[in-house]
Amino acid sequence: MAKNILVLTGSPRKNGNSDKLADAFIAGAQQAGHTTVKFATAEKSIKGCIACQTCFSNGSACSIPDDFAELAPLVEQADMVVFACPLYWFTFPAQLKAAIDKFFAFLIGKRPLKVKECALLVVGGGEDLKIYEGIVKSYHLMAEFLGWKDSGVILVAGVQDKQDILNTDGLKRAEALGKSIV
Repeated sequence: MAKNILVLTGSPRKNGNSDKLADAFIAGAQQAGHTTVKFATAEKSIKGCIACQTCFSNGSACSIPDDFAELAPLVEQADMVVFACPLYWFTFPAQLKAAIDKFFAFLIGKRPLKVKECALLVVGGGEDLKIYEGIVKSYHLMAEFLGWKDSGVILVAGVQDKQDILNTDGLKRAEALGKSIV
C-alpha cells in the first residue's frame, strides 16, 4: 500500500550532503510507489516551543505564528516521517530541532497522528561513529515515545565539503532504504 512520506530536512546548506541523501531516499520511495513531500526546515522560520500549552486552541497547531503552520498539516497527513540532516554538536541542527519540538502540539492538542514509522538519515564530517550516538539515541527515544516503528538509520561519516557524499555509498544506501519501505 502506498504511503505518504514526509521528509524533513535540516541543513541550511542547499544541495549539500544531507539534501542529496534525502533526495536519494525520496527517489527510492517514489520508485516503490510512495508519495513524498520534502520540507526544508532551514528555509522556514519556525520558532522554538515555549510550552504555553495552547496548541490548536486558536485554529492553528501553534499559538505562535510561524511556518509550523505550513508543516503541521503535512505531519497530520503523513504515514511516515523521515529526518535528514547534518550532525550538529552530536544531535539535530536547530532548524530541524525547532520543528521536532513543536510536535508537542499534537500531544497537547490531543491530535493523534497517523504516522506509524520513521527513518533517520545523517551526514557528518567526523569519522568516528561514536559522535553520532547522541542523535541516534534521541531519534530512537522519540520513535519509541511516539510509538513509531524505526525503519532505518543511515549514517554517512567523513563528509564535510558539499559534494563529499558522492564519494561514498550513502546515496545508494538511502535509495535502497526508500525502495524497501512497504
